[in-house]
Amino acid sequence: MLTFRGGAAGALLLAAAGLLAAAPVAHTQPAPTGVSIIADLTLTETGVLQVSETVVVPDNGNFTMSLPLRLKVGDDVERVFKVTDVTATGSGTATTVEDQFVVEAKPGESKFTYTVHNTVSDAPGTQVFHWLGVLNADIAELDVSVISPSFQMGIIDCKLGPAGNAKPCADVHTEPDGVLYLRQTDLHKGDAIDLTLQMPPGTVPANADVRGGDSNNFFDFTMPVLAAFGALLLALAGMIAYVLLARKRAAAAMAGSDAFDPLIQQGGRVEFTSPDGVLPGEAGLILDEHADPVDIAATVVDLAVRRYLWITPVNARGENDWRISRVNAPDDQLRDFERTVYDMLLPEGTDTVAVRELRTPGRLQLDPIRNAMRDDAVATGAFADPKQRSLPRWIGAALIALGVTITVVLALTAGHALVGVAIALAGGAAMLLPTYLPTRTPLGDTVAGRVRAMQRALETITRDQIPPIDQETIFSRALPYTVISGRADNWIRTFRDMDPSADSQPGLYWFAGYDQDRNLHRFASQFPYFITALEGAFNPR
Repeated sequence: MLTFRGGAAGALLLAAAGLLAAAPVAHTQPAPTGVSIIADLTLTETGVLQVSETVVVPDNGNFTMSLPLRLKVGDDVERVFKVTDVTATGSGTATTVEDQFVVEAKPGESKFTYTVHNTVSDAPGTQVFHWLGVLNADIAELDVSVISPSFQMGIIDCKLGPAGNAKPCADVHTEPDGVLYLRQTDLHKGDAIDLTLQMPPGTVPANADVRGGDSNNFFDFTMPVLAAFGALLLALAGMIAYVLLARKRAAAAMAGSDAFDPLIQQGGRVEFTSPDGVLPGEAGLILDEHADPVDIAATVVDLAVRRYLWITPVNARGENDWRISRVNAPDDQLRDFERTVYDMLLPEGTDTVAVRELRTPGRLQLDPIRNAMRDDAVATGAFADPKQRSLPRWIGAALIALGVTITVVLALTAGHALVGVAIALAGGAAMLLPTYLPTRTPLGDTVAGRVRAMQRALETITRDQIPPIDQETIFSRALPYTVISGRADNWIRTFRDMDPSADSQPGLYWFAGYDQDRNLHRFASQFPYFITALEGAFNPR
């Protein structure tokens, strides 16, 4: 059984081939039919390969294997290996003669152990063990196991058979503990074994002894490599330009000086309108790209203003509190996120709730509200669809995998391996791209700019611009939009002398407790506390 623990980093490029199965240039005497080999290979943490082989030769048989310790891997380039700590028991002998490691076995069972040095080399982003050998003897049974310091060993390729007509290994697999097993029967003289394994970089120290020529020629900056990195730079420049333009557009939307007048004069009356019909909670989300507690609190106030809820101040245990009660059931006029807020406050069977009760752990589930608000922004086109944003990440992951594969293949074959590195870097950039893009779409930037313009206009509105009969309505409709900007106090101050009964109905129509008041002085002192308490209920703890 051939055991190689650990996915040797770099490449045992042809070395283990020679040591384990009679390399192509090895001078071997044919072994009789019926020879069986069990080999265990263990790559230690120091980067040396410890080999333990058991060879069983039938009666009247003989087995000789001569393996080179110098392998030519290119023009004027050779890899040098060293074998130490050799032991042989039974009828076998193992000796080193000049540049050859010779194993002989006579009928019976022979056991060999030895240590091979200089077998490991690095490849970009990985370590690779390549076992390539040709059998110069018939083998009845071959059992291999491979072990290394890391359990993260993967099989890149495994082929067996005559040279030029090799087929995928029929029985090779890696167990969850990282041990690779290869078993084959009825191998014939001339059959090739080609096994390529990969391990994480830095699994063991690289110690390959490559002499002559340029040992790093696979990673030279050749013309194909320069072309690949040129394309990479162009792609990176395009990505950076796209991100910068998107972020500049988003910043410009918030930095304008225009004003959007939300007051519409019609027939001597005044009505309030928001830009593009955007709702208060929706506006807060679009402005800062986050569903904050203040956005949810503004939605609650807006639901009260639109007569779905009724807010009543109460005194509980000597402290101020407020009750939120059902007025009208949710209907098709509510958006999905508003219905989610409504149902979270007043689930089925509940007609009223105190703000204090909302602070009970587990009473409010904020994730469904936030998800509903973000989904609404995606549905209206204000936010980018996360599914579309995930596409560059999938493409990036595919490019990284492709780049690593190409790097390994080119490093072991034709060179120009840095082409694969360039592809992998492009994949990494593609995966990072969505992270730096603003959440808002161009449409969302336009809406955000118009909401900012409305907020600027609200700062300049005076009560005298609005007929007394419309003042309560305008005040109430605009109030949630000032909540999201933290300017509710200023808005209330502008209308603090307003008579809420000027529309022939006493008090504020959505907030109880001020039926006898002829101004908003008491409301002005109470409302900030209500908003603070409501935000606290929606603030995760």
